[in-house]
Amino acid sequence: MIIYRDIISNDELFTDVYKITDTPIFYEVEGKHITMAHGDIDGSLIGANASAEEAAEGTDSSSVSGIDVVLHNKLQQTTFDKKSYMGYIKEYMKKIRANLEKTNPERLEKFMADSNSEIKKLIPEIKNLQFFTGESMNPDGMVVILDYREDQVTPFLRFFRDGLVEEKC
Repeated sequence: MIIYRDIISNDELFTDVYKITDTPIFYEVEGKHITMAHGDIDGSLIGANASAEEAAEGTDSSSVSGIDVVLHNKLQQTTFDKKSYMGYIKEYMKKIRANLEKTNPERLEKFMADSNSEIKKLIPEIKNLQFFTGESMNPDGMVVILDYREDQVTPFLRFFRDGLVEEKC
């Protein structure tokens, strides 16, 4: 399995268990709407022996619903309007540029051209997008963009390819 981590925060953002589409700037990771139950503990699995008189007391169950990629990787929702996103993305691109200058200078020119084009496409859609950070909520790290396919049912998340490091495990 490959884990994709944010190069700035080191947060685990996703793994290769999801359907991933590689674009010039983003990895688009397709998600699914799921509901995960919490608190449902089968006492027999931990040696408990409830008698008939003690009808299943105790374990209140609760659940959380959301996008599997978000829930499984503990991504934290954040908000942006056009102005705040532009401020964030300008600073984030500087960090990615600096990293590429050190690690992959031959990619830098293409990255800058492609990322400017992609960001210009996103700006008019800002009101329709959701934003997430990694588990640490590091404000300097990557902000992940959640959108929906043309069917308006299938969620997918955009992760800046050049803001990630791959870790095999």
